[in-house]
Amino acid sequence: MQKIEKIILGLIVLLSVSCSDILDKDPQSSFSAQGFYKTTSDAQAGVYGIYESLQSNYRINFAYWGEGRADAIETNHSGDPLTLRQNTLNKTMNSAQWSSLYETISRANYAIKYVPEVSVDEFGLQLVGQARALRALSYFYAVRVWGDVPLILEPYESVDQELFVPKTDKELVLDQIVEDLQYAAENCRDSYGGERDRVLITQGGANALLTQVYMWRKDYQNANATADLVLNNSLYSLVSMADWSKIFTTGFSNESIFEVGYNEVQTNALRVLYALGSDSDYYPSERFKNSFEDNDLRKSKIYDTTVVTTRKIWKFFGEGFSDESADPSSNNIVLARLADIILLKAEALNKLGQTDEALELLNRIRTRAGLENLDQASAIANYGDVDSAIFHERSIELSFEGHRWFDLVRTNRAIEIMQPINGLSDPANLVWPIHEDAINRNPNLEQNSFYR
Repeated sequence: MQKIEKIILGLIVLLSVSCSDILDKDPQSSFSAQGFYKTTSDAQAGVYGIYESLQSNYRINFAYWGEGRADAIETNHSGDPLTLRQNTLNKTMNSAQWSSLYETISRANYAIKYVPEVSVDEFGLQLVGQARALRALSYFYAVRVWGDVPLILEPYESVDQELFVPKTDKELVLDQIVEDLQYAAENCRDSYGGERDRVLITQGGANALLTQVYMWRKDYQNANATADLVLNNSLYSLVSMADWSKIFTTGFSNESIFEVGYNEVQTNALRVLYALGSDSDYYPSERFKNSFEDNDLRKSKIYDTTVVTTRKIWKFFGEGFSDESADPSSNNIVLARLADIILLKAEALNKLGQTDEALELLNRIRTRAGLENLDQASAIANYGDVDSAIFHERSIELSFEGHRWFDLVRTNRAIEIMQPINGLSDPANLVWPIHEDAINRNPNLEQNSFYR
């Protein structure tokens, strides 16, 4: 186990012993979180407990939410994989649950309220910055998956508080996400040193998440500005093609901006999702396999190209991976990396009319992959326009990392691309149904319109 994983795991154990009643249980009457937040060590443990909750949030849902409804995957599995692929979403499916995201939000709300009472110095500001960024990340997933969602910004401490919170307009939730991330970008540290820079929220991590949020909102000016802060950050650099697979197999690469840390104790479902021999949840679709340009060096690193019927995605485990074990994986899950931000900046610049600069960024990614540079004429000839060339490059470079469905929705291409595949036709169908458990527990929640 890596040193940083030992540190975090130790703090998680401390947290689970010391404050599980505070952070995990529904309020029974009332209490004060001051019962836990007494020292700066408690404050740090409380914030590390927020990171711990990310492990359950994304262990499988990063792929269900980000890939399961998109065009790059096929499945032979029943349950959520088939339901998502066929676009037959329902209110009892596992990926319609938002409880794990709201657990993270709850933990963050306690930290945001009580850390300043025990740590009023720069260290306390850094911890609150991390807590606000992790709250923002959770709400960003919630908004992209369900649209309007309940916006809860205070911890539950009394039965006098409103427990049945109705949905808030998604744009107001996004406003809060931006506010939280701006705070984090100002107050988090620029570096924590070593591997911690990849698994804790830094200023660069906050700016990368802001770039993703601004692009979701089509705020290209601000996206360009925050992407610049990431590209000019000395913590981040593109790795060579020889080391490209290590971004996922080893983790903690110079290209990584933020990844959810896992280990032998806190594991994820990457093997079941992508690499369980011929029986994984997902394998590459023919559409995806046929979309590669000739001589793309990434192709054999992403999936098994040695067979006609591909059933193995190698990206997260290395070329030639053939372990048939269904054991959980300890690989980190990378949620933000430099190539993602470079391509988002390219897209923003092109939207702002700076096409030459956009192509220069696009070609940085293409060159690493062994592909020829594109100019505007060749981008149009090959893909129809520069936007589509960038969109295609994201589909290859970021394949199976949990971006594709959100890219389809964000660029207004979801219905166009998915209707011939699974009949998607109604914009109201772009969001998930709210799980029946949430509806049953909260009389003020209204099911999303397509699923009523």
